[in-house]
Amino acid sequence: KKKLKISGRELASVPAQIFSLDQLQVLEMSPERESCLRYRMELLPRDISRLRNLTCLYVDSNNLKKIPAEIGTLSHLERLTLSNNSLSSLPPEMGALQRLHSLHLANNSLTELPAPLCQLRSLTFLDVSDNKIGTIPSSIRQLEKLETLLLLFNSLESLPEDVCLLRNLRTLWLGNNHLRSLPASFGELVNLDWGYNDCSCNFEGNPLESPPTEVCSRGPEEIRDYFLSFHRT
Repeated sequence: KKKLKISGRELASVPAQIFSLDQLQVLEMSPERESCLRYRMELLPRDISRLRNLTCLYVDSNNLKKIPAEIGTLSHLERLTLSNNSLSSLPPEMGALQRLHSLHLANNSLTELPAPLCQLRSLTFLDVSDNKIGTIPSSIRQLEKLETLLLLFNSLESLPEDVCLLRNLRTLWLGNNHLRSLPASFGELVNLDWGYNDCSCNFEGNPLESPPTEVCSRGPEEIRDYFLSFHRT
């Protein structure tokens, strides 16, 4: 089989025989999202490196506390979901996953955006919502292909100018942080669907001044209209 789903409320470890399936491409060890279940697996085994053909690995809603360095050997990995775990850090070896384009890290215990993420040049989707992230490193500018960046429910007090260099961004969610202003070059994110798609941006729950003059003076008219309506609501 090239696709395998392992399920069970009491799932606490990966069955050893799984690692002999060297042609496996998709491995799912997450409960259904609608179920609100949480599995009990705390450790992803180092033997995960034996599944060299994996393209998708789903390990949401477990109790993972650590990701082994061997994750970096999965050179074909394109999608990795680690949301709803207990991760406080990621191994630097993750920077080797150069085919990875979708990474889910929502609802963990991260306090900063890990440096290895900024080496993932193929990344188009990054969700680090509901952590404790307070700063974004300037190296984020390296994520040239990033189209979706979700940073809701963190502790951001400022947004670095480097985020405004992510010219391919189409969706940016910054709700429920501590942002009082935005970079002057924010209006240059021209691929954000201002005024036409409510899902394109989210700033609710921030003490932003409205409209932020440093943004409106640089960007298209839709930006000003967006913040004026945001202020009224």
